Amino acid sequence: MAMKLIAKWLLSAAALLAVAYLYEGVQVNGFTTALIAAFVIGLLNTTLRPVLVILTLPVTLVTLGLFLFVINALMFWAAAGLLAGFKVTGFGAALLGSLIYSVFGLVIESALERLFSKQ
Repeated sequence: MAMKLIAKWLLSAAALLAVAYLYEGVQVNGFTTALIAAFVIGLLNTTLRPVLVILTLPVTLVTLGLFLFVINALMFWAAAGLLAGFKVTGFGAALLGSLIYSVFGLVIESALERLFSKQ
C-alpha cells in the first residue's frame, strides 16, 4: 500500500511536469517543486475539495456536474498560489491545466491499479 502511494506521488509529479511542458499557462521550476506541488494538490483534494463539493451541490446539479471542473481548477490554482516554484497564469490556465492533469491522473491510477492488483 505504501509503495503504491509513493509510486502515485512520483508519477503525479511527473504528470505535473508534463502539463507544464505541454501547456505554457502552467510553469514548474523542477522535479522537487513538482513533488511538493503534487503533494499540495493531493492534500487540497483530500481536505478542501469534499467541503466545496458539498457546499456547491446545488450549482453542480444545475450545471449537470460541470461545476466540478471549476472546483478542480480552484484546487489547482490554490496550490499554485501556495507554492513559489509552481505558477499558473490565470483561472483559464488553471482550468485547462487541471483537465490535463486529471487525464494524466486517470491513466496513472489505472496503471497502478493493474500493477498492484497482481500482488
